[in-house]
Amino acid sequence: MSAREIDAVVVGAGFAGLYAAYRLRELGLEVQGIEAGDGVGGTWYWNCYPGARCDVESMEYSYSFSPELEREWVWTERYASQPEILRYLQHVASRFDLARHFRFGTRVTAARFDSSSARWLVSTNGDAPAFAARYLVMATGCLSESRLPDIPGLADFSGKVLQTSRWPREGVDLAGRRVGVIGSGSTGIQCIPQLAASASRLTVFQRTPNFSVPARNAPLPEAQRRAVIARYPEIRQVQRTCFSSFGIGDAPPLSALQEDAATREARYRAAWEQGGISFLFTYNDLIIDRAANDTAAEFVRQRIRDTVADPAVAERLLPRDYPIGTKRLCLDTDYYASYNRPNVELVDLRATPIERITAAGIRLQGGREVPLDALVFATGFDAVTGALLAVDLRGSQGQLLADAWRNGPAMYLGLMSAGFPNLFAITGPGSPSVLSNMVVSIEQHVDFIARLIAHARGRASRRIEADPEAERAWMQHVAEVAQGTLYPQARSWYMGSNIPGKPRMFLPYVGGVGPYRRQCEEIAAADYRGFAFS
Repeated sequence: MSAREIDAVVVGAGFAGLYAAYRLRELGLEVQGIEAGDGVGGTWYWNCYPGARCDVESMEYSYSFSPELEREWVWTERYASQPEILRYLQHVASRFDLARHFRFGTRVTAARFDSSSARWLVSTNGDAPAFAARYLVMATGCLSESRLPDIPGLADFSGKVLQTSRWPREGVDLAGRRVGVIGSGSTGIQCIPQLAASASRLTVFQRTPNFSVPARNAPLPEAQRRAVIARYPEIRQVQRTCFSSFGIGDAPPLSALQEDAATREARYRAAWEQGGISFLFTYNDLIIDRAANDTAAEFVRQRIRDTVADPAVAERLLPRDYPIGTKRLCLDTDYYASYNRPNVELVDLRATPIERITAAGIRLQGGREVPLDALVFATGFDAVTGALLAVDLRGSQGQLLADAWRNGPAMYLGLMSAGFPNLFAITGPGSPSVLSNMVVSIEQHVDFIARLIAHARGRASRRIEADPEAERAWMQHVAEVAQGTLYPQARSWYMGSNIPGKPRMFLPYVGGVGPYRRQCEEIAAADYRGFAFS
Protein backbone atom coordinates (compact mmCIF):
# COMPACT_ATOMS: atom_id res chain seq x y z
CA MET A 1 0.00 0.00 0.00
CA SER A 2 1.45 3.37 -0.99
CA ALA A 3 1.95 6.15 1.52
CA ARG A 4 -0.88 8.64 1.80
CA GLU A 5 0.15 12.09 0.55
CA ILE A 6 -0.60 14.81 3.01
CA ASP A 7 0.51 18.38 3.68
CA ALA A 8 1.79 18.00 7.22
CA VAL A 9 2.38 15.36 9.86
CA VAL A 10 2.44 16.59 13.46
CA VAL A 11 4.00 14.20 15.97
CA GLY A 12 2.63 14.59 19.49
CA ALA A 13 -0.69 15.72 20.96
CA GLY A 14 0.37 17.83 23.90
CA PHE A 15 0.30 21.63 24.10
CA ALA A 16 2.62 21.89 21.08
CA GLY A 17 0.96 19.29 18.88
CA LEU A 18 -2.57 20.52 19.43
CA TYR A 19 -1.67 24.12 18.67
CA ALA A 20 0.39 23.09 15.63
CA ALA A 21 -2.58 21.16 14.23
CA TYR A 22 -4.82 24.19 14.86
CA ARG A 23 -2.51 26.72 13.18
CA LEU A 24 -1.59 24.56 10.17
CA ARG A 25 -5.26 23.78 9.61
CA GLU A 26 -5.86 27.53 9.56
CA LEU A 27 -3.42 27.72 6.63
CA GLY A 28 -5.63 25.32 4.74
CA LEU A 29 -3.23 22.40 5.08
CA GLU A 30 -4.35 18.82 5.44
CA VAL A 31 -2.88 17.79 8.78
CA GLN A 32 -2.35 14.34 10.22
CA GLY A 33 -1.44 14.18 13.89
CA ILE A 34 0.18 11.08 15.38
CA GLU A 35 0.30 10.37 19.10
CA ALA A 36 1.68 7.37 20.98
CA GLY A 37 -0.77 7.80 23.84
CA ASP A 38 -4.42 6.85 23.70
CA GLY A 39 -5.54 10.46 23.97
CA VAL A 40 -4.37 14.06 23.97
CA GLY A 41 -2.20 15.52 26.69
CA GLY A 42 1.43 14.77 25.87
CA THR A 43 3.46 15.21 29.05
CA TRP A 44 0.25 15.57 31.01
CA TYR A 45 -1.12 12.31 29.63
CA TRP A 46 1.90 10.25 30.70
CA ASN A 47 2.96 11.93 33.95
CA CYS A 48 0.08 11.00 36.23
CA TYR A 49 2.13 10.08 39.31
CA PRO A 50 0.93 11.14 42.77
CA GLY A 51 1.47 14.87 43.28
CA ALA A 52 2.07 15.68 39.59
CA ARG A 53 1.53 19.40 39.21
CA CYS A 54 2.70 22.28 37.02
CA ASP A 55 5.32 24.67 38.41
CA VAL A 56 3.95 27.62 36.40
CA GLU A 57 0.80 29.27 37.68
CA SER A 58 -2.22 27.75 35.97
CA MET A 59 -3.67 30.95 34.52
CA GLU A 60 -0.36 31.62 32.79
CA TYR A 61 0.28 28.01 31.81
CA SER A 62 -2.50 28.19 29.24
CA TYR A 63 -3.11 29.08 25.62
CA SER A 64 -3.43 32.73 24.65
CA PHE A 65 -4.65 32.32 21.06
CA SER A 66 -8.36 32.36 21.97
CA PRO A 67 -9.87 35.02 24.27
CA GLU A 68 -13.03 32.91 24.42
CA LEU A 69 -11.04 29.96 25.74
CA GLU A 70 -9.34 32.20 28.30
CA ARG A 71 -12.71 33.39 29.60
CA GLU A 72 -14.56 30.08 29.69
CA TRP A 73 -12.06 27.73 31.31
CA VAL A 74 -12.17 27.78 35.12
CA TRP A 75 -8.85 26.97 36.78
CA THR A 76 -9.40 25.83 40.35
CA GLU A 77 -5.90 26.12 41.88
CA ARG A 78 -2.93 28.46 41.76
CA TYR A 79 -0.84 25.58 40.39
CA ALA A 80 -2.91 23.12 38.41
CA SER A 81 -2.62 19.40 39.05
CA GLN A 82 -2.06 16.88 36.28
CA PRO A 83 -5.73 15.80 36.11
CA GLU A 84 -6.86 19.39 35.73
CA ILE A 85 -4.32 20.19 33.00
CA LEU A 86 -5.31 17.01 31.16
CA ARG A 87 -8.98 18.01 31.34
CA TYR A 88 -8.04 21.43 29.97
CA LEU A 89 -6.25 19.92 26.97
CA GLN A 90 -9.13 17.53 26.37
CA HIS A 91 -11.45 20.55 26.41
CA VAL A 92 -9.25 22.39 23.91
CA ALA A 93 -9.18 19.38 21.61
CA SER A 94 -12.96 19.11 21.75
CA ARG A 95 -13.72 22.81 21.51
CA PHE A 96 -11.56 23.30 18.41
CA ASP A 97 -12.32 19.89 16.88
CA LEU A 98 -8.68 18.83 16.91
CA ALA A 99 -8.85 15.20 18.00
CA ARG A 100 -10.20 14.11 14.61
CA HIS A 101 -6.86 15.09 13.07
CA PHE A 102 -4.94 12.65 15.28
CA ARG A 103 -4.25 8.95 15.13
CA PHE A 104 -3.81 7.80 18.74
CA GLY A 105 -2.02 4.75 20.08
CA THR A 106 0.45 5.11 17.23
CA ARG A 107 4.16 5.82 17.43
CA VAL A 108 6.29 7.42 14.72
CA THR A 109 9.33 5.16 14.46
CA ALA A 110 11.09 6.51 11.36
CA ALA A 111 10.96 9.25 8.73
CA ARG A 112 13.21 9.92 5.77
CA PHE A 113 13.23 12.86 3.40
CA ASP A 114 12.68 11.92 -0.23
CA SER A 115 14.42 14.58 -2.32
CA SER A 116 12.66 13.66 -5.56
CA SER A 117 9.24 14.47 -4.14
CA ALA A 118 10.41 16.86 -1.40
CA ARG A 119 8.34 14.90 1.09
CA TRP A 120 8.92 13.13 4.38
CA LEU A 121 8.08 9.43 4.26
CA VAL A 122 6.78 8.73 7.75
CA SER A 123 6.63 5.23 9.21
CA THR A 124 4.59 4.29 12.27
CA ASN A 125 4.95 1.35 14.65
CA GLY A 126 7.89 0.04 12.62
CA ASP A 127 5.85 -0.50 9.44
CA ALA A 128 6.40 0.78 5.90
CA PRO A 129 5.83 4.51 5.37
CA ALA A 130 2.20 5.39 6.01
CA PHE A 131 2.38 9.07 5.06
CA ALA A 132 4.21 11.18 2.52
CA ALA A 133 4.15 14.62 4.11
CA ARG A 134 5.40 17.91 2.72
CA TYR A 135 6.16 19.08 6.27
CA LEU A 136 7.06 17.12 9.39
CA VAL A 137 6.52 18.91 12.69
CA MET A 138 8.05 17.28 15.76
CA ALA A 139 5.92 18.36 18.72
CA THR A 140 7.41 15.62 20.86
CA GLY A 141 8.24 17.69 23.93
CA CYS A 142 11.41 18.59 25.80
CA LEU A 143 10.70 16.34 28.79
CA SER A 144 9.08 13.28 27.29
CA GLU A 145 11.80 10.70 26.67
CA SER A 146 12.13 9.11 30.11
CA ARG A 147 15.07 7.06 31.29
CA LEU A 148 15.89 4.43 33.88
CA PRO A 149 19.32 4.34 35.50
CA ASP A 150 21.50 1.35 34.77
CA ILE A 151 21.50 -0.34 38.18
CA PRO A 152 22.53 -4.00 38.40
CA GLY A 153 19.83 -6.42 39.46
CA LEU A 154 16.72 -4.49 38.47
CA ALA A 155 15.30 -7.56 36.71
CA ASP A 156 15.70 -9.54 39.93
CA PHE A 157 13.40 -7.33 42.01
CA SER A 158 10.27 -9.25 43.01
CA GLY A 159 8.24 -6.22 44.02
CA LYS A 160 6.47 -3.59 41.95
CA VAL A 161 8.64 -1.36 39.72
CA LEU A 162 7.14 2.03 38.89
CA GLN A 163 8.34 4.93 36.77
CA THR A 164 6.86 8.36 37.42
CA SER A 165 6.74 9.22 33.71
CA ARG A 166 4.82 6.02 32.93
CA TRP A 167 2.65 5.73 36.03
CA PRO A 168 -0.29 3.31 35.68
CA ARG A 169 -3.27 5.30 34.50
CA GLU A 170 -5.57 3.32 36.76
CA GLY A 171 -3.39 4.27 39.72
CA VAL A 172 -1.60 2.01 42.16
CA ASP A 173 -2.23 1.47 45.84
CA LEU A 174 0.97 1.69 47.87
CA ALA A 175 -0.74 2.16 51.23
CA GLY A 176 1.00 0.19 53.93
CA ARG A 177 3.84 -0.82 51.62
CA ARG A 178 7.58 -0.36 51.98
CA VAL A 179 8.42 2.01 49.13
CA GLY A 180 11.76 3.19 47.79
CA VAL A 181 12.15 6.30 45.63
CA ILE A 182 15.22 6.81 43.48
CA GLY A 183 15.50 10.43 42.34
CA SER A 184 15.00 13.75 44.09
CA GLY A 185 14.53 16.20 41.24
CA SER A 186 11.30 18.02 40.52
CA THR A 187 9.29 14.82 40.06
CA GLY A 188 10.63 13.18 43.19
CA ILE A 189 10.05 16.32 45.22
CA GLN A 190 6.40 16.33 44.11
CA CYS A 191 5.65 12.66 44.73
CA ILE A 192 7.66 12.00 47.90
CA PRO A 193 5.23 13.86 50.25
CA GLN A 194 2.31 12.00 48.68
CA LEU A 195 3.96 8.60 49.03
CA ALA A 196 5.11 9.39 52.58
CA ALA A 197 1.52 9.93 53.64
CA SER A 198 0.45 6.37 52.71
CA ALA A 199 3.49 4.09 52.74
CA SER A 200 4.31 2.16 55.88
CA ARG A 201 7.92 3.10 55.22
CA LEU A 202 9.40 5.37 52.56
CA THR A 203 13.10 5.30 51.77
CA VAL A 204 14.42 8.10 49.56
CA PHE A 205 17.65 7.29 47.73
CA GLN A 206 19.23 10.67 46.98
CA ARG A 207 22.30 11.20 44.85
CA THR A 208 22.15 15.00 44.48
CA PRO A 209 20.13 17.27 46.78
CA ASN A 210 18.08 19.90 44.97
CA PHE A 211 16.99 23.40 45.82
CA SER A 212 13.25 23.70 46.29
CA VAL A 213 11.06 26.62 47.29
CA PRO A 214 7.47 26.41 48.55
CA ALA A 215 4.72 26.57 45.94
CA ARG A 216 2.16 27.99 48.36
CA ASN A 217 -0.50 26.30 46.27
CA ALA A 218 -4.10 27.10 47.16
CA PRO A 219 -7.58 27.18 45.64
CA LEU A 220 -7.96 30.00 43.14
CA PRO A 221 -10.65 32.44 44.29
CA GLU A 222 -13.20 33.39 41.66
CA ALA A 223 -12.50 37.09 42.18
CA GLN A 224 -8.82 36.56 41.47
CA ARG A 225 -9.59 34.47 38.40
CA ARG A 226 -11.82 37.22 37.00
CA ALA A 227 -9.21 39.86 37.75
CA VAL A 228 -6.62 37.92 35.75
CA ILE A 229 -9.05 37.46 32.85
CA ALA A 230 -9.65 41.21 32.77
CA ARG A 231 -5.88 41.78 32.61
CA TYR A 232 -5.06 38.96 30.21
CA PRO A 233 -4.07 41.21 27.27
CA GLU A 234 -1.56 43.02 29.48
CA ILE A 235 -0.29 39.81 31.11
CA ARG A 236 0.16 38.06 27.76
CA GLN A 237 2.08 41.02 26.38
CA VAL A 238 4.42 40.92 29.36
CA GLN A 239 4.89 37.16 28.95
CA ARG A 240 5.84 37.52 25.30
CA THR A 241 8.19 40.47 25.59
CA CYS A 242 9.97 40.15 28.95
CA PHE A 243 13.10 38.11 29.51
CA SER A 244 11.50 35.44 31.68
CA SER A 245 8.15 34.80 29.89
CA PHE A 246 6.26 35.01 33.18
CA GLY A 247 3.55 37.53 33.95
CA ILE A 248 5.51 38.92 36.89
CA GLY A 249 7.95 40.35 34.39
CA ASP A 250 11.66 40.60 34.98
CA ALA A 251 13.72 41.10 38.11
CA PRO A 252 14.14 44.68 39.31
CA PRO A 253 17.37 46.44 38.22
CA LEU A 254 18.99 45.65 41.52
CA SER A 255 21.97 43.51 42.52
CA ALA A 256 21.83 41.23 45.55
CA LEU A 257 25.16 42.75 46.57
CA GLN A 258 23.86 46.33 46.60
CA GLU A 259 21.79 45.90 49.75
CA ASP A 260 22.73 45.20 53.34
CA ALA A 261 22.18 41.72 54.76
CA ALA A 262 19.01 42.60 56.69
CA THR A 263 17.28 44.19 53.71
CA ARG A 264 18.30 41.33 51.45
CA GLU A 265 17.03 38.79 53.99
CA ALA A 266 13.68 40.59 54.12
CA ARG A 267 13.34 40.51 50.33
CA TYR A 268 14.14 36.81 50.17
CA ARG A 269 11.73 36.06 52.99
CA ALA A 270 8.92 37.95 51.25
CA ALA A 271 9.53 35.97 48.06
CA TRP A 272 9.70 32.73 50.08
CA GLU A 273 6.35 33.47 51.69
CA GLN A 274 4.83 34.38 48.35
CA GLY A 275 5.99 31.08 46.92
CA GLY A 276 6.85 30.06 43.40
CA ILE A 277 9.66 30.74 40.97
CA SER A 278 9.52 34.49 41.61
CA PHE A 279 12.16 33.78 44.26
CA LEU A 280 14.78 33.71 41.49
CA PHE A 281 13.68 37.16 40.31
CA THR A 282 14.32 38.86 43.64
CA TYR A 283 17.48 40.38 42.15
CA ASN A 284 18.74 40.72 38.59
CA ASP A 285 22.13 39.08 39.02
CA LEU A 286 21.37 35.78 40.75
CA ILE A 287 22.10 33.74 37.64
CA ILE A 288 25.20 35.64 36.50
CA ASP A 289 27.13 36.49 39.68
CA ARG A 290 28.26 33.71 42.02
CA ALA A 291 28.59 35.97 45.05
CA ALA A 292 25.03 37.24 44.53
CA ASN A 293 23.80 33.71 43.94
CA ASP A 294 25.42 32.53 47.16
CA THR A 295 23.23 34.87 49.17
CA ALA A 296 20.07 33.28 47.75
CA ALA A 297 21.43 29.75 48.07
CA GLU A 298 22.36 30.22 51.71
CA PHE A 299 18.92 31.67 52.48
CA VAL A 300 17.29 28.50 51.11
CA ARG A 301 19.75 26.25 52.92
CA GLN A 302 18.83 27.97 56.18
CA ARG A 303 15.12 27.38 55.51
CA ILE A 304 15.89 23.67 55.07
CA ARG A 305 17.71 23.65 58.41
CA ASP A 306 14.73 25.43 60.00
CA THR A 307 12.29 22.84 58.63
CA VAL A 308 14.04 19.49 59.09
CA ALA A 309 14.16 18.48 62.74
CA ASP A 310 17.20 16.17 62.54
CA PRO A 311 20.31 18.29 61.85
CA ALA A 312 22.12 15.33 60.26
CA VAL A 313 19.24 14.75 57.80
CA ALA A 314 19.02 18.47 57.07
CA GLU A 315 22.74 18.52 56.29
CA ARG A 316 22.31 15.75 53.71
CA LEU A 317 19.50 17.73 52.06
CA LEU A 318 21.58 20.88 51.58
CA PRO A 319 22.70 21.51 47.99
CA ARG A 320 26.24 22.86 48.04
CA ASP A 321 28.04 22.04 44.81
CA TYR A 322 26.14 24.17 42.28
CA PRO A 323 24.51 27.63 42.24
CA ILE A 324 20.80 27.86 42.95
CA GLY A 325 18.76 28.09 39.76
CA THR A 326 21.37 26.41 37.55
CA LYS A 327 19.38 23.23 37.92
CA ARG A 328 15.63 23.46 37.53
CA LEU A 329 14.35 25.23 40.63
CA CYS A 330 11.77 22.93 42.20
CA LEU A 331 8.50 23.95 43.84
CA ASP A 332 7.13 21.83 46.63
CA THR A 333 4.39 21.29 49.14
CA ASP A 334 5.80 19.93 52.41
CA TYR A 335 8.78 18.22 50.79
CA TYR A 336 11.36 19.01 53.46
CA ALA A 337 8.80 18.48 56.24
CA SER A 338 8.31 14.92 54.96
CA TYR A 339 11.67 14.01 56.48
CA ASN A 340 10.25 14.74 59.94
CA ARG A 341 7.86 11.80 59.58
CA PRO A 342 8.92 8.68 61.50
CA ASN A 343 8.27 6.46 58.46
CA VAL A 344 10.62 8.39 56.10
CA GLU A 345 14.33 7.73 55.74
CA LEU A 346 16.87 9.55 53.56
CA VAL A 347 19.75 7.51 52.13
CA ASP A 348 22.66 9.59 50.84
CA LEU A 349 23.96 7.71 47.80
CA ARG A 350 27.15 9.72 47.78
CA ALA A 351 28.06 8.29 51.16
CA THR A 352 26.58 4.81 50.63
CA PRO A 353 26.07 4.05 46.91
CA ILE A 354 23.74 1.36 45.65
CA GLU A 355 25.59 -1.91 45.08
CA ARG A 356 22.69 -3.66 43.36
CA ILE A 357 18.97 -4.27 43.38
CA THR A 358 18.02 -7.63 44.84
CA ALA A 359 14.82 -9.66 44.82
CA ALA A 360 13.89 -8.19 48.19
CA GLY A 361 15.05 -4.58 47.89
CA ILE A 362 18.24 -2.55 47.49
CA ARG A 363 21.67 -3.52 48.76
CA LEU A 364 23.97 -0.64 49.61
CA GLN A 365 27.73 -0.69 49.61
CA GLY A 366 28.80 -1.84 53.04
CA GLY A 367 26.29 -4.68 53.06
CA ARG A 368 23.07 -3.08 54.31
CA GLU A 369 19.95 -4.20 52.48
CA VAL A 370 16.84 -2.03 52.45
CA PRO A 371 13.73 -4.25 52.14
CA LEU A 372 11.14 -2.92 49.70
CA ASP A 373 7.74 -3.87 48.30
CA ALA A 374 7.81 -1.23 45.56
CA LEU A 375 10.51 0.76 43.81
CA VAL A 376 9.68 4.14 42.25
CA PHE A 377 12.05 5.65 39.69
CA ALA A 378 11.80 9.46 39.54
CA THR A 379 14.96 9.72 37.49
CA GLY A 380 13.98 12.25 34.88
CA PHE A 381 14.36 12.57 31.13
CA ASP A 382 16.73 12.66 28.21
CA ALA A 383 15.80 16.32 27.95
CA VAL A 384 15.30 18.51 24.88
CA THR A 385 16.90 16.12 22.35
CA GLY A 386 15.83 12.67 23.57
CA ALA A 387 12.43 12.47 21.91
CA LEU A 388 13.83 13.74 18.59
CA LEU A 389 16.67 11.22 18.55
CA ALA A 390 14.32 8.38 19.53
CA VAL A 391 12.93 8.52 15.96
CA ASP A 392 15.00 7.27 13.01
CA LEU A 393 15.09 10.63 11.20
CA ARG A 394 17.08 10.73 7.95
CA GLY A 395 17.69 13.92 5.98
CA SER A 396 18.16 14.84 2.34
CA GLN A 397 21.45 12.94 1.99
CA GLY A 398 20.28 9.94 3.99
CA GLN A 399 22.12 11.08 7.12
CA LEU A 400 20.70 10.07 10.48
CA LEU A 401 19.89 12.96 12.81
CA ALA A 402 21.68 11.16 15.64
CA ASP A 403 24.83 11.05 13.49
CA ALA A 404 24.51 14.70 12.50
CA TRP A 405 24.26 15.54 16.20
CA ARG A 406 27.01 13.17 17.35
CA ASN A 407 29.01 16.09 18.79
CA GLY A 408 25.93 17.90 20.06
CA PRO A 409 22.66 19.17 18.59
CA ALA A 410 22.68 22.00 16.06
CA MET A 411 19.52 23.86 15.07
CA TYR A 412 18.88 27.28 13.65
CA LEU A 413 16.78 29.10 16.26
CA GLY A 414 15.96 25.72 17.76
CA LEU A 415 13.60 25.20 14.82
CA MET A 416 15.40 23.52 11.91
CA SER A 417 18.56 21.47 11.43
CA ALA A 418 20.67 21.89 8.29
CA GLY A 419 20.32 18.91 5.94
CA PHE A 420 16.80 18.14 7.13
CA PRO A 421 14.47 20.14 4.86
CA ASN A 422 10.87 20.79 5.91
CA LEU A 423 11.51 19.27 9.35
CA PHE A 424 10.55 21.50 12.27
CA ALA A 425 11.10 20.99 15.99
CA ILE A 426 8.92 22.92 18.40
CA THR A 427 11.07 24.29 21.26
CA GLY A 428 14.12 22.38 20.08
CA PRO A 429 17.72 22.78 21.28
CA GLY A 430 18.91 26.35 20.89
CA SER A 431 15.52 27.88 21.78
CA PRO A 432 14.38 29.18 25.20
CA SER A 433 12.32 25.98 25.66
CA VAL A 434 12.75 24.57 29.18
CA LEU A 435 13.97 27.88 30.65
CA SER A 436 10.64 29.51 29.87
CA ASN A 437 6.92 29.17 30.40
CA MET A 438 6.64 26.40 27.83
CA VAL A 439 3.22 27.42 26.54
CA VAL A 440 4.49 30.91 25.68
CA SER A 441 7.46 29.44 23.79
CA ILE A 442 5.29 26.81 22.09
CA GLU A 443 2.86 29.39 20.74
CA GLN A 444 5.70 31.58 19.49
CA HIS A 445 7.40 28.66 17.72
CA VAL A 446 4.21 27.34 16.14
CA ASP A 447 3.24 30.81 14.92
CA PHE A 448 6.72 31.29 13.41
CA ILE A 449 6.57 27.88 11.68
CA ALA A 450 3.11 28.61 10.29
CA ARG A 451 4.22 31.98 8.89
CA LEU A 452 7.39 30.41 7.49
CA ILE A 453 5.39 27.74 5.67
CA ALA A 454 2.95 30.35 4.36
CA HIS A 455 5.90 32.40 3.11
CA ALA A 456 7.34 29.37 1.30
CA ARG A 457 4.00 28.51 -0.26
CA GLY A 458 3.60 32.11 -1.38
CA ARG A 459 6.81 31.86 -3.36
CA ALA A 460 5.96 28.36 -4.66
CA SER A 461 8.86 26.78 -2.77
CA ARG A 462 8.62 23.10 -1.93
CA ARG A 463 11.65 23.04 0.36
CA ILE A 464 12.64 25.08 3.38
CA GLU A 465 16.11 24.50 4.80
CA ALA A 466 18.28 25.97 7.51
CA ASP A 467 21.46 27.49 6.09
CA PRO A 468 24.45 25.66 7.65
CA GLU A 469 26.35 28.88 8.30
CA ALA A 470 23.32 30.50 9.94
CA GLU A 471 22.91 27.40 12.08
CA ARG A 472 26.57 27.43 13.10
CA ALA A 473 26.46 31.11 14.01
CA TRP A 474 23.27 30.66 16.04
CA MET A 475 24.63 27.73 18.04
CA GLN A 476 27.82 29.69 18.71
CA HIS A 477 25.67 32.55 20.00
CA VAL A 478 23.71 30.10 22.21
CA ALA A 479 26.96 28.79 23.71
CA GLU A 480 28.46 32.26 24.24
CA VAL A 481 25.37 33.52 26.05
CA ALA A 482 25.34 30.44 28.30
CA GLN A 483 29.00 30.97 29.18
CA GLY A 484 28.10 34.40 30.49
CA THR A 485 25.91 32.78 33.15
CA LEU A 486 26.34 30.36 36.04
CA TYR A 487 24.38 27.57 34.32
CA PRO A 488 27.41 25.61 33.06
CA GLN A 489 28.63 25.26 36.65
CA ALA A 490 25.97 22.61 37.37
CA ARG A 491 25.83 19.00 36.24
CA SER A 492 22.26 19.27 35.04
CA TRP A 493 19.97 17.92 32.36
CA TYR A 494 20.21 21.41 30.84
CA MET A 495 23.78 20.29 30.02
CA GLY A 496 22.89 16.69 29.19
CA SER A 497 24.85 15.59 32.26
CA ASN A 498 22.25 13.02 33.37
CA ILE A 499 22.65 10.85 30.26
CA PRO A 500 25.83 8.76 29.90
CA GLY A 501 27.56 9.54 26.61
CA LYS A 502 25.43 12.57 25.79
CA PRO A 503 27.54 15.52 24.53
CA ARG A 504 27.94 18.14 27.23
CA MET A 505 26.60 21.48 26.05
CA PHE A 506 24.00 23.93 27.29
CA LEU A 507 20.87 22.90 25.38
CA PRO A 508 18.40 25.79 25.73
CA TYR A 509 18.90 29.44 24.78
CA VAL A 510 19.39 31.53 27.90
CA GLY A 511 19.27 34.92 26.17
CA GLY A 512 15.65 35.47 27.18
CA VAL A 513 12.22 34.85 25.69
CA GLY A 514 11.53 38.45 24.71
CA PRO A 515 14.96 38.99 23.09
CA TYR A 516 14.65 35.64 21.29
CA ARG A 517 11.23 36.60 19.93
CA ARG A 518 12.57 39.93 18.68
CA GLN A 519 15.41 38.17 16.87
CA CYS A 520 12.92 35.82 15.21
CA GLU A 521 10.81 38.79 14.12
CA GLU A 522 13.85 40.55 12.68
CA ILE A 523 14.78 37.39 10.75
CA ALA A 524 11.26 37.09 9.36
CA ALA A 525 11.24 40.75 8.34
CA ALA A 526 14.55 40.20 6.50
CA ASP A 527 12.89 37.68 4.15
CA TYR A 528 13.59 34.88 6.64
CA ARG A 529 17.32 35.37 6.72
CA GLY A 530 19.14 32.10 7.37
CA PHE A 531 16.49 29.95 5.70
CA ALA A 532 16.88 28.71 2.12
CA PHE A 533 13.89 28.17 -0.17
CA SER A 534 13.86 26.06 -3.32
